[in-house]
Amino acid sequence: MVTKQSAAALSLLFFLSFNVNISGQEVVSQAQTNANIEAQNQLMQAHTQAHTQAHNQALQTHQSHNELHNQALQTQTAHNQALQTHNAANAQAQKDHLWAIEAANEFHNRAHMQSVEQMKRKRLKAQSQVQNGGAMALLSFKKEIPGDHSNIRYTGRIVKNEDGSVSFDWSGSYMELKFTGSFLAIKVSDTRKNYYNLFVNGVEQGVVETFGKDSVIVLASGLKGKNNVVRLQKRSEGEQGKSTIHTLYLSKTGKILEYNPGRTRHIEFIGNSLTVGFGTEGKSKDEKFLASTENCNLAFGAIISRYFNADYTLIAHSGWGAARNYGDTSRVSRISMKDKMLQTFDMEPGQMWNFTSYKPDIVVINLGSNDFSTKPHPLKEEFLGAYSIIIDRLREKYGDVPILCVAPNRGPAFEYLQEFVRARADKKLHFTAYLQGVYNSDSDLGSVGHPNYSGQQKLAMVLIPYISTATGWALSPLPVR
Repeated sequence: MVTKQSAAALSLLFFLSFNVNISGQEVVSQAQTNANIEAQNQLMQAHTQAHTQAHNQALQTHQSHNELHNQALQTQTAHNQALQTHNAANAQAQKDHLWAIEAANEFHNRAHMQSVEQMKRKRLKAQSQVQNGGAMALLSFKKEIPGDHSNIRYTGRIVKNEDGSVSFDWSGSYMELKFTGSFLAIKVSDTRKNYYNLFVNGVEQGVVETFGKDSVIVLASGLKGKNNVVRLQKRSEGEQGKSTIHTLYLSKTGKILEYNPGRTRHIEFIGNSLTVGFGTEGKSKDEKFLASTENCNLAFGAIISRYFNADYTLIAHSGWGAARNYGDTSRVSRISMKDKMLQTFDMEPGQMWNFTSYKPDIVVINLGSNDFSTKPHPLKEEFLGAYSIIIDRLREKYGDVPILCVAPNRGPAFEYLQEFVRARADKKLHFTAYLQGVYNSDSDLGSVGHPNYSGQQKLAMVLIPYISTATGWALSPLPVR
């Protein structure tokens, strides 16, 4: 039986047991809290330590980058300074080089001019002796060679006569020869008065005039070279007369040697005043025409031929057209370039050319401006009919050589010829034109509004690519002059 004392003791024991249990739980909970706090602290310390280490490493990397960048800047500065020094030295060297070139060119030009003047004085002195009645005395000590000597190289429509002389009248005809000795003269007759360009050993020696019968013209005197080369080029057109070279005079021991200039190409130009160089040496477009200012050597045909290192023949006459000549009162001229192209001599229609002495690699036709320059104009079918005859005759004489048809910069010939070439369907027949504005209307013009040398150069530059395409001849970096 439970007594009151027993019940009280049990209650006290239960109370104490309950309180002890509660305290134990609190102790355990506190321990867990403390452990969590410790773990968090350790985690924070580890995080802080890792962050600090990473920051320090990044800072070291950044400092290293700054050092490298500063070194690079120092190197770049040094490079820039070195480059400036190099550029300054190079600029000075270029100035010195240009100055040296200019000085050398000036010296060369001065020496060249002195040499040319000296050769000219000697030639003119000998010429003066001839003109003053000393021809026989002077030439009695010289060797005579006939004009048709086999080693003399003639280019153009040339006739060798039975007496050993040679005759021609077309503009641009030229004679070349290589000889020994210090002296060269020719005996020449001319139906009117012609002008010639004279070159000795590749150097232009000025203009030689021929007129009258059996004139003796000194071409060179006092030459020092063992072998010498002379080129005599007719610069005036056939209307100025026909020349006949009878005899050449050399030094007593002189000889005419075989001469090969190394030119294997040949271009034939059929044309008008632009082709013969009408007024190329005129000083202004308002200047009247003089035969002395006509120079085919400065016209586009000769310029193009020099560029391609080609021989050339000019079958051309100022004012003439395919169907109608300048100023004709009829729509169609009785005789035009379709007829003149067959002649041996420009001004003598009776003798026909043989078309066997040479065969050109290409024919360049520049006709059409005179046909439509003044009225009355030929009809389209009249113009193209005459032009077609020219093409047919070239095909008959030269076969399938390339033909370049050049249309003028004014009048209906451009459209007519373009249509004609397209309709002809001839793969070796080509079309081009020099358009308005190729040369200017002031500084590019010589006598009577015709292109001077500058204008002719520009014409040549337009045509050269077409000739290259038609023939397959490669273009080169050579100057067009």
